[in-house]
Amino acid sequence: MKIGAIFFDFGGVIQRTEYQSPRQHLAERFGMDYDDIDKLVFASESARRASLGEITEDAHWSNVLTRLKRPTAEMQTIRDEFFGGDVIDIDLVHFIGSMRGKFHTGLISNAWSGMRAFLEKEKLIDLFDTVVISAEVGVMKPEARIYSIALEQAGVKAEAAVFVDDVQANVDACQALGMKGILFNDPLGAMNQLKTLLKL
Repeated sequence: MKIGAIFFDFGGVIQRTEYQSPRQHLAERFGMDYDDIDKLVFASESARRASLGEITEDAHWSNVLTRLKRPTAEMQTIRDEFFGGDVIDIDLVHFIGSMRGKFHTGLISNAWSGMRAFLEKEKLIDLFDTVVISAEVGVMKPEARIYSIALEQAGVKAEAAVFVDDVQANVDACQALGMKGILFNDPLGAMNQLKTLLKL
């Protein structure tokens, strides 16, 4: 079946942590390892609840600050430092933009309540025909339901869709539904795989 829709993950694909030093410095300030502060922000129970939309992004960061024993007044400073090494891949953004009109382009992201506003602020929202954010739909990858929602919104069958993600479990889950999956390791490799698949 001809591919009609291309879906992308956001964190780890379109935006990646290219420089670890800001997060490393933040961890050291609190007597933590890089992995410890990373898990606190992304892999804690509070993060899971934020990703499911059970609490807001600000509530999650309040929980992080409580764990770090810092006042709420420092929230924005700590957030900015934590994400200080994250970079949006402009080449990949242009590639996705070039697909608009030829294919349905969509986003499927495990993300918190502030994601849509962030995409709008960074002028990335218009890259996508549809945007599925876990906090808004109440389900996270690799649960099958989040892919089904994306397919329903795009109006395509699983066999006519491809999904690019940097986590093997998420790729496996989409393939189990009949979608084609590309594991993102590097931008050039992923773009070349997509071009081959799309016969571009």
